[in-house]
Amino acid sequence: MMSLAVVFWMYVILFAIIGGMRGWAKEIMVSFSVILALAFIALLQRYVPFIKNELLPEEGPILFWLRTIILILLVFFGYQTPNISRISAKLTREKLEHIILGIVIGAFNGYLIAGTIWFYLWKAKYPFVKIISAPEGTFAEIANNMLTFMPPRVLGEPGIYFAVVIAFIFVLVVFI
Repeated sequence: MMSLAVVFWMYVILFAIIGGMRGWAKEIMVSFSVILALAFIALLQRYVPFIKNELLPEEGPILFWLRTIILILLVFFGYQTPNISRISAKLTREKLEHIILGIVIGAFNGYLIAGTIWFYLWKAKYPFVKIISAPEGTFAEIANNMLTFMPPRVLGEPGIYFAVVIAFIFVLVVFI
């Protein structure tokens, strides 16, 4: 069986390649969509009574799927950025610097997306035993060390709210 840490790094590399092809301007919108998804999930967990009282204490597969679907939907719409000719002509010229920056931001997106899903899978105690099982032995130690640096834990509350504000300020200053 393959380690989740290996799968995580494979996705980071895959998203880095995608980021290099798309450019940094489009990739930054995906980063902001993940930040928005994390903030929305945090708000749901804190202020929606059904989720707070019924789903959150169990941390089961239903909560995992709710979080993952919200994340995937917002990431999908983040990747469906419109082709704004004025912005793309100004910001995403095919220069080596833009490709390298796209690779870096794409890798960061891979960390955000794969790390968030892995963290939610861990919080749900790996409910899909026949597909994905909890790491054991040396891999468990590596996985637990990596999980301390995953986006939902690093950003947390109130950090995620500051990240949303910073993202919108960036959008206003750079893109509008």
